[in-house]
Amino acid sequence: MTPQRRQTGTDQRLLPLVGLVVISAGLAGAVSIAHLPNYGAREATVVWAALISLVAVGFVVKVRVRIRATNHDIAWTETAIVIGLAVAPAPVVILATGFGVAIATTLARGTPLKRAFGIGKNMLVATAAGLVLQVFEWPANGSDIAQTVVPLAVAYLAAVLVDELVALPVIAIATGTSLRTLFREDWDLRVTAALTRLVVIIGTVLIINVDIRLLLTVPPLVLSLHLLYSSRVRARTEQQVWQRLAQTTDALNVVELDEVLTTAVTQAAELFSADEVEIELRDAARLVRGNADGITYDGPADEAPTMQGAVVPARLEGHDKSVDVGMLRLRFQGPVQLSERERYTLHTFASALCTAVRNAQAYAELARVAQAHAHAAAHDALTGLANRRHLLDQGNEQLHNRHADGVTALVLIDLNHFKEVNDTLGHAAGDQMLVKVAERLRAAARADDLVARLGGDEFAVLLRALPAPAVAAHRAETLLAALHEPFDLDGMRISVEASGGIAAAPATGGMAELLRRADVAMYQAKRAGQRIATYAPARDTADLSRLTLGGELPRAVADHEFTVNFQPIVDLGTGEVIAAEALARWRHPTHGMIDPLRFLEAVERSGLLPAFAEAILDQALIAAGTWRDAGFDVPVAVNVSPRSLLDARFPGSVLARLRAHDLSPDRLVLELTETLTLSQLDVVDQVLTRLRDSGVRLALDDFGTGYSSLSLLSRIPVHELKIDRSFVTAMESSAEAAAIIRSTLDLGRSLDLAVVAEGVEQEAQRRALWELGCTAGQGHLFARPLAAGALLAALQRGVGGRPGILAVALHDAGAVVRLPPTRRQGARGRHQPA
Repeated sequence: MTPQRRQTGTDQRLLPLVGLVVISAGLAGAVSIAHLPNYGAREATVVWAALISLVAVGFVVKVRVRIRATNHDIAWTETAIVIGLAVAPAPVVILATGFGVAIATTLARGTPLKRAFGIGKNMLVATAAGLVLQVFEWPANGSDIAQTVVPLAVAYLAAVLVDELVALPVIAIATGTSLRTLFREDWDLRVTAALTRLVVIIGTVLIINVDIRLLLTVPPLVLSLHLLYSSRVRARTEQQVWQRLAQTTDALNVVELDEVLTTAVTQAAELFSADEVEIELRDAARLVRGNADGITYDGPADEAPTMQGAVVPARLEGHDKSVDVGMLRLRFQGPVQLSERERYTLHTFASALCTAVRNAQAYAELARVAQAHAHAAAHDALTGLANRRHLLDQGNEQLHNRHADGVTALVLIDLNHFKEVNDTLGHAAGDQMLVKVAERLRAAARADDLVARLGGDEFAVLLRALPAPAVAAHRAETLLAALHEPFDLDGMRISVEASGGIAAAPATGGMAELLRRADVAMYQAKRAGQRIATYAPARDTADLSRLTLGGELPRAVADHEFTVNFQPIVDLGTGEVIAAEALARWRHPTHGMIDPLRFLEAVERSGLLPAFAEAILDQALIAAGTWRDAGFDVPVAVNVSPRSLLDARFPGSVLARLRAHDLSPDRLVLELTETLTLSQLDVVDQVLTRLRDSGVRLALDDFGTGYSSLSLLSRIPVHELKIDRSFVTAMESSAEAAAIIRSTLDLGRSLDLAVVAEGVEQEAQRRALWELGCTAGQGHLFARPLAAGALLAALQRGVGGRPGILAVALHDAGAVVRLPPTRRQGARGRHQPA
């Protein structure tokens, strides 16, 4: 839109208001013509010439104020009008006002709209003041000064009010400034000027009444007052401008470039009364444009809409003009000429803005460099992953917030035989492979996980907010599975093997201890030939307390300090006890009851494993025989160390103990862990096959927590699976844990295996498991581990007078139960006593 069109649009908005003013003035003029007094020719010439000249001079002598692109003048017209009304009839003054303003606006070459508005407005001012004087029956009779002052004061007040009420709406429309702002602007100066002019009016009229010759003193007095008022207006304007300039430059003292540019645009629009302001930065090829209300464009300079209207540019350069960062442009809707003071203010503002922009750019560069350094200090230069320092910092922060949901765990991954890649293909190929490994781990990890490279071919993944510790094994499987596919290096497909160690966050020791435990687990996996191993305190040779206990093992075996407690396994539907698991304990004379996790690893390394295993098995079989003799034929489950399965004599020892205690082999269940060494499975197969063929039942303990669950099932002829307690604990809050339980039950049904859930502690868990198709479980809901005699007493006592029952049945006997689809497929997964 061109400036002419913009001006035309403004004029069109003003036409209704100006038209109303002109029509009202026309009516006032018509009434005045009808009431003109009869003057003689000479007298009429003098009166009309004097009044027209007085109004024209009062209109011309003015103080000019610029608001945006429009100049507005504060004149003495009201003063001339009221003085004229004091000495001449109102009709003559009203018409003389119209002629005088018309002559003055014509000589000033104002636009037709401005001339029409000026004539109409001032004729209305004269009409309002004349009507007031008529109400007071002017001219006053008598010499009472009050009869002169009061009517003139009220008439001048009416003239000022009409002038403000008519002029302010027009100025507001023309400049886009609110009425409230215009009314409040310099109100003190306007009041002072009004009072001064009232004094001039009253003084002039009184002088005329005293001696007409004293009128010669009025022009110098008026001129002095005018100059004084003009000086005060200029001084006030300059003071306000410098105050606003100081405030604006202070506001530019921020470090964010966007904030600097926004402040500069909005403040410059106010400071210079500009319709629009834009700032163009050369180096960034960026342009920001807006007005006092905010930013209207921020983007590439070459894509910005063309700036319309009168434009006043200013370079953004320092005082010495050695630096030029861009350009500041002020736009006005109409033509505008800045005063010398405004040009100097613009130059000062542009210089301050140049400094602010350079400071903000320097701060941004410093922040970028600092961020880059911080990133480099916390990340691996080759792969872009977090480094050891960042992992430790993030891990310690995570462990410090113990209130955070879920479990924190660490997976440590080491590439096997990576040195061969470096030696054969060179370090460049090795680096390329490390980058590809990092990319795959990052893609396989979840959004909340932190993937890090610790150095060399060692990586780590911090797992956050796990629903249960056992879920870490499945996450680790996903991570290592991502490395299974061969890598393409310069046209060659290279396979990489990796070992992983998993550790859950310790209660004490922080991230350093968690990293140490994951490292222990990883090397356990390497030694055992496994892909993944989970940290077990019993296998941590760095535990000094275990080393101390290890020295006491021979005495403990000889003194029969190892005892057995039993936890019943019950039918989840009926509450009937269908088996019992034997749990070894060390009744230490000094330390009291010691958990097996603290001494089993030492037992396995000590050479006392056969004697220990025989002692535990003997106690378990004695208990089973005692229960059988009491009428409760309950099978007993005993945990077996992987090392025992490497002993070809183990099956014979087990069968000999069964014969010694007169128990059928199917009354014994041997529970195996998933930590069996895959490379040794050929040896283990022979041992397990002999045990199974002899009638001993086999169970796979903690199923789902190890990497090789499915592969073990394909090699080991087990009869049942045991769901790890961590999945049962998390099944209500974790969809992942529930899915693992469901898939384990489906697998058990498809392979005709019994499935036992460990860690059942709530009735809701029992019911949920039963509805999923799990028929057997153990946990504190039914009974804590008990001595053999205490368990027998509990069996005899029963629940509800029913021996052998430790929990109320989920349904009454004979009740018709609608089973979920998963249970209607068959109930082959029940723990069978055989």
